[in-house]
Amino acid sequence: MIRLILLIAIPLTLATNASARNGSQGRDHFTEREIEQIKDTQILDKRIGVFVKAIERRLRVITGSTTDTAKQQKKDTELYGDLPTGSRTELISDIAKILDEAITNIDDVSSRDEKNPLIPSALRLLATEATRVVEQLRPLQAQASGDAEVASFEQVTENAESILSAANRLPPPAVKEKKKSDKAKN
Repeated sequence: MIRLILLIAIPLTLATNASARNGSQGRDHFTEREIEQIKDTQILDKRIGVFVKAIERRLRVITGSTTDTAKQQKKDTELYGDLPTGSRTELISDIAKILDEAITNIDDVSSRDEKNPLIPSALRLLATEATRVVEQLRPLQAQASGDAEVASFEQVTENAESILSAANRLPPPAVKEKKKSDKAKN
């Protein structure tokens, strides 16, 4: 029953938030195709993976670099659409908002089921991305032009620190038990 409610409530919340943002600002921090991927991805750690991909796409536009192969870039375009557009300030603001929305998703799941086994893996994935984002944006932060861009950098940093603080409170990842066949070989 809870899953059914989540399957209905989360996409509706995203759609409502997106239309509210579009009405007040004329710009959403996700592309339409990214919103579709988020709606279609109901498993927490996979959904956080979609947020991470959205952040990576903005970093790619901002920095002009990627480690993805041409094949991976084509696949990403098929899944997520064209790369996002906007000024550097807008894209950095998008990243801050995406981090915030990812935090909210994890918090929502945690408030409903704090023992959910997907929370630690989702939070670790998000913490890894937050660290990478801060490292990639740090050189650009010194060149920030205008109050809006400075504020966006500060929001990214604040969200990243919040994520890392939460991740640091997690217990160490459970060591997976080796298969019995591996033990028998030793």
